Amino acid sequence: MRWLPRYGLQRVARRATGARGEHLLIALADHFEPAYLPDAPHDFAPLDVQERRLEEWAREYPKIFDAWRDAEGFPFRHTYFSPAEQYHEHLIDRLAEHCRQGWGEIEIHLHHGLHQPDTAEATRRALTEFRDTLVARHGCLSRTDENDAPRYAFVHGNWALANSAGGRFCGVDAEMRILAETGCYADMTLPSSPDASQVSKINSLYECALPLDERAPHRRGRDLRVGRAPEVFPLMVQGPLGLNFAERAAGLPLPKLENAALTTRYPPTLERVRLWRRAAVTVVGRPEWVFVKLHCHGMNPEDREAMLGRLIQKFLGELTEASRDGGGFSLHFVTAREMVNIILAACDGREGNPGDFRDYRFRLIKNV
Repeated sequence: MRWLPRYGLQRVARRATGARGEHLLIALADHFEPAYLPDAPHDFAPLDVQERRLEEWAREYPKIFDAWRDAEGFPFRHTYFSPAEQYHEHLIDRLAEHCRQGWGEIEIHLHHGLHQPDTAEATRRALTEFRDTLVARHGCLSRTDENDAPRYAFVHGNWALANSAGGRFCGVDAEMRILAETGCYADMTLPSSPDASQVSKINSLYECALPLDERAPHRRGRDLRVGRAPEVFPLMVQGPLGLNFAERAAGLPLPKLENAALTTRYPPTLERVRLWRRAAVTVVGRPEWVFVKLHCHGMNPEDREAMLGRLIQKFLGELTEASRDGGGFSLHFVTAREMVNIILAACDGREGNPGDFRDYRFRLIKNV
């Protein structure tokens, strides 16, 4: 099973759940593509279809998710990784309004190299132009202070981060360097398994240990740890990856890949929460803060039940109840930016309630 590295199986097997005073931090990286067509993923839905999808989402989301709150009273929020190559001003205007009402934050997504390898120059231009547009026209993204350049989190389209998919869907070996130089503080693409772009280092928070000009420098890394401030950005913030043996066939376990994806076919459940906790994605030296970065395609019509329907509603009801009634953890719903801030606070030796560090370093531009 090339897509689930042997190292990862050993690592997951060693880890235990239920750390004393555990804090469970959940962020959802939504590859948010209103143009998504399930039967033709490289084509775009008509603009009027995109508008209807987004309007329904912004109208229904608050009605559905207002009822379930975390330990500090925050609702379950999406981080909307919006594709640079699919930009429409009025769509981002509507999404930004939804976010300003407290239902999420916008970050950067990019599909490129679809038909032929992209170039470093074109990639830098696409990222820079979209970054500056999100700031100037929509007041999105973040800064460390009012004089700092805009900063952002990133998810690569088709999983091919830093040309890690054998030359497909990217083509730019130095992409990680470009991300760093254009203000990216964290990548949240992984895990990508069973895709060929999956690297062997899993269930980790880390800095790239290879030169950022190399293809896939994130295949090696230095784990983030308490007492050592990271120096190499973007940080790699991975979601849990492992195997789920809950299903059975003819009385025997039926292994299923657990790759942190939320879909209608594989919806969130408390059993999956157990696996996410077991993966124990943490800053070394702060095991009680467990980071669970999930991902989805929120605008995929086939996944509506897992996004807005009964599946997600049932899950959030059970999850929030478990967090209150002896589930062994305090629950924190965070955005991608907040998750990275809390990770950096852990590296700096901060203790206690991780929810106190949601704005630790990177703050929304509208709040700087």
